[in-house]
Amino acid sequence: MIPVFKPLAVDPQTVYLCREEYMYLVTAGEMQEMDRLTISSFGIPGRVLMESAGRGAVRFFSSRIPDIAKKRVGIIAGRGNNGGDGFVIARYLKAGNCPVTVYLLARKDRVQGDAAANLDLFDRMGGTVIELPDEAAFKARLPALGREEVWIDAILGTGLKSDVRGYFRTVIDFLNESGRPILAVDIPSGLNSETGRPCGTCVRAAATATFAHAKVGHALYPGAEYTGALEVVDIGIPPHITESVEPKHRMILPEQVAGMIPKRSPDAHKGTTGHLLVLAGSTGKTGAAAMTAMSALRSGAGLVTVGVAASLNPVMESLLLEAMTVPLGGPHSGFLTLREFGAISGLMDGKRCVALGPGMGTADGTADLVRRLVETCRLPLVIDADGINCLAGDTGCLKNALAPVVLTPHPGEMARLAGTTSGAVQNDRAGTARRFAESHGVYIVLKGAGTVVACPDGTVWVNSSG
Repeated sequence: MIPVFKPLAVDPQTVYLCREEYMYLVTAGEMQEMDRLTISSFGIPGRVLMESAGRGAVRFFSSRIPDIAKKRVGIIAGRGNNGGDGFVIARYLKAGNCPVTVYLLARKDRVQGDAAANLDLFDRMGGTVIELPDEAAFKARLPALGREEVWIDAILGTGLKSDVRGYFRTVIDFLNESGRPILAVDIPSGLNSETGRPCGTCVRAAATATFAHAKVGHALYPGAEYTGALEVVDIGIPPHITESVEPKHRMILPEQVAGMIPKRSPDAHKGTTGHLLVLAGSTGKTGAAAMTAMSALRSGAGLVTVGVAASLNPVMESLLLEAMTVPLGGPHSGFLTLREFGAISGLMDGKRCVALGPGMGTADGTADLVRRLVETCRLPLVIDADGINCLAGDTGCLKNALAPVVLTPHPGEMARLAGTTSGAVQNDRAGTARRFAESHGVYIVLKGAGTVVACPDGTVWVNSSG
């Protein structure tokens, strides 16, 4: 079945999503395995896959620039399969009378395999191919390069891991500074297809045609910005082969989320729509507890009870009109500690889930309480903010949890949990969240642009809505 695509507006680009149960995001290794199986076991030759890729890319690029056939188009190509896709694109553009030129960043005799076959076809139809094997040759052609009106980037593919240096960096910087629209083939050259991070430098594309499935790096920031408008081009990878590879990353689609919202019966009331226990707040941080309670009510909880240090209860009662409050501990206590464990255990009767941590502080007694609750709570547990900070440095209790645990860190909190830096987290958001979720048997909601949701089984979902 050929998937149907529809546009979903996502600032700053339009992402094209397929109408399927969910949208896969694949790694370079997963995509290579799908290509291999399609060729070796299903019998579709690599040249056919390359032909489908180039033809679909032309169709998408033409929709983005309707008068592309009247533009001077430069295709700047490497000697690998990404360049091969570019040669197919060049052939279709030339067949449509587009003044297209291929700038090959190598000698023709260095191109091999399916890419070489497609370069030969373009040659045989009278296509213009200019060999630019080194930086000196590239700079000598700058006047001609400056006359191109549209650039198609077919330099580097999805397998890139190391930083772009030397000649290729010069070329990519030239493209970005040209002021011309750049259309990327499969992935913008220089973008890490798994982390969404530029490898030293990266083409900043206006649009990208990717093949078979979107790549993880297309969905994660800043990769989404470098990708521009994205379309997934069907090249004939059979669904059973995709399923056999079992991609672990997926995009969250609006229709999925809509389908998860339960429909309430006409006679529903607050007693039938869930009772949440919130354990949060400390001196100076009552706002965090209040906002958690109000957010829970706004998102559909029928009843919310806030367990808070006794000295803070008068403040909480003045902040909350709908939620109930329960003072815990002595009259002079400004934070919850392990001494309140017994009372809190009693509060869990009749509740459906527990929210733990916002504004709790990180005192020794508070950290002890958080760990004890993780190991004994039989209700689903959502841990945020200071609850996460209390676990930093001693996360072993998470492996002993009796019920599902969801942690909702921002990058700094994730770094403290994982024993790394926030920079390292941001450089590999999906990988960091997945590794922690798998090793501790928890759900991680790593907040940020393109929030990452990692599950204990290694599945990772990316939220494209903001």
